[in-house]
Amino acid sequence: MHVNRDAIEAFGRLSELVYTGATFEEIYAAICATAREVIPGCDHACVMTVERGERPRCEAATDDVARLVDELEWETGEGPCLDAVESERYEVDADISTDAVWPKLAERVLEQTPVRGMVGYRIVVEERKAGALNIFSDTAGAFDEDAAGIGALVAAFASVTLTAAAEHGSAVKMRDALASNREIGKAVGMLMVTHGIGSDEAFEMLRGISNRFNVRLAELAEQMVARHERGA
Repeated sequence: MHVNRDAIEAFGRLSELVYTGATFEEIYAAICATAREVIPGCDHACVMTVERGERPRCEAATDDVARLVDELEWETGEGPCLDAVESERYEVDADISTDAVWPKLAERVLEQTPVRGMVGYRIVVEERKAGALNIFSDTAGAFDEDAAGIGALVAAFASVTLTAAAEHGSAVKMRDALASNREIGKAVGMLMVTHGIGSDEAFEMLRGISNRFNVRLAELAEQMVARHERGA
């Protein structure tokens, strides 16, 4: 399997999205665009996720053809996406017009789209979600072993990117929460010293002021600390 410079650069752009604050929607779209760019024979791509107890969701697609095939998979109850979510390997049918792996899906796809080959790859999204990258070709037989292998590499890189994005988002939220907690702690300490009361009583006083003026606790604490530091 040969991975060219364009593919390496595409993977680099994908990884940069995590650290530039891109949304998950932007990352999903970039995964689809990367698949079409670097996988030989790929004309359409989409990413879907499914959360336990909820309907599947198409997170991004390169075009309407990819979205339609994704919908047909769920309507027929079979296809590379469904199988890939459940398995650790990729699922492929390079020519759906001959001895189709998913016959009900193939019939609908052949009638309604130009797609002639498809592959589904399982991707890791978040702890509560499973996901899949689907790629489609308008040329029968285009998805040979080399193309399918590069697709597996894209899917693996997509999983790493999505995991990093989730962890980065959690870290940002944790950092903000810790900052808020520090400000609340400072405000409680100020009230303890000013009123000669214990920490529990001071916290209840702070929370009472927050409720009375309909101001978030963290925001109120930040304002109190800022005023104190200004000497107001």
